[in-house]
Amino acid sequence: MTSLIQKVIHLGFDITGRLAPVTTGRFAFRLFATTPSPRSGSKKARLALEQARPRMAAATGLQLPIHSGSVATWYFPAAGVMPAETVLVTHGWGARTEHMLDIIEALRQEGKAVVALDLPGHGESSGRTLDMARAVEAVDAAWRQYGPFSMMLGHSFGGAVVLNAAVGSIQGIRPNSPDRIALISAPNALPAVFEWFADMLGLRPKSRQALFDRVEEIAGRPLKSFMGTVQLAAFNKPALVVHAREDKEVSADNTRGFQTAGGHVEVLWADGYGHRRILKAPEVIGAVTEFAGRSTRAKAA
Repeated sequence: MTSLIQKVIHLGFDITGRLAPVTTGRFAFRLFATTPSPRSGSKKARLALEQARPRMAAATGLQLPIHSGSVATWYFPAAGVMPAETVLVTHGWGARTEHMLDIIEALRQEGKAVVALDLPGHGESSGRTLDMARAVEAVDAAWRQYGPFSMMLGHSFGGAVVLNAAVGSIQGIRPNSPDRIALISAPNALPAVFEWFADMLGLRPKSRQALFDRVEEIAGRPLKSFMGTVQLAAFNKPALVVHAREDKEVSADNTRGFQTAGGHVEVLWADGYGHRRILKAPEVIGAVTEFAGRSTRAKAA
C-alpha cells in the first residue's frame, strides 16, 4: 500500500511539475512546512498530555508575538533557590513542551530556571506552519523576554533550531549565543533533509530548485549554508551532542558529522533509547544537568 501511495504522489507531482514547475516547488515547500494537526495524536499521546498537566502547573505561560502570530513560552522557576542562570529548552517536530518535562525538571533541581517554548504550529503556539525562520524568530522573542540564556537545548528539529539561533543563520535576526549548547538527536545537514523530501515527492529538477529557492527567500541565505557541522564549528563554545546509534528518525551519521566540528564538542552515545525515549534516559538527563552546571561552577571558580 505504501508503495502504491508513493507512486500516486510521484505521478501527481510529475504532472504538475511539467505544467507549472515553480508553483509545484513552492507548494512542496508549503507541504514541507505544514505541522501535524493537534488532533492527530493517539489516545495514548492525549493521555500523556493530560498526565503532564500537574507538572505544567509549575510554569507561568506567556504568549509572545512573532510576525506570523504568537509563540507560547513557559517559565519554570528553579526549585527552591534563586536561579543564577536560565536555560532555554525546545522540543522537536510534532512535539511540544510537555515532552521535555523530565529534562526541564532535572534542570530546575540543578538550580536553573528554565524557559520552554512551543515552536510555531505546535502546542499552544499559533498556526500550522513551521520553518527555520519562524523557529529562530521564536527563539529570539524568548531571548528578548527572558534572556540571556546560559544554555540552549533542543531535541531533534529543536536542536537544529537552537544552533541556527545561536549563530544567527536567519537574515535580519541577531545571533542569540548562549554560553553552551546541547543537541539531542539533532539533524545536521538541512540540505540533505530537503533532498530527501524532494526525492520522496519525485520532484522534477525545476520544481526541486524552486523548493530550495523558497528557503533562501524566507531565510535570506541559500539552503547550502544550513550545515550544522559548519555552524557548530563557528559557535566554538562548549557543546554537548547526544544521540542513539539506532535512531531511525534522525540517523546517527548526523552526530558523527557534528563530532568533526572541533574540540569543544562532546558526544554522548545513548544507545538503546531510540529517537524519543532518549529524553527520559537517566544517563542522558544526568549528562545534560551536569553539562549545564559546569557554567555555574566555572563562574564561581
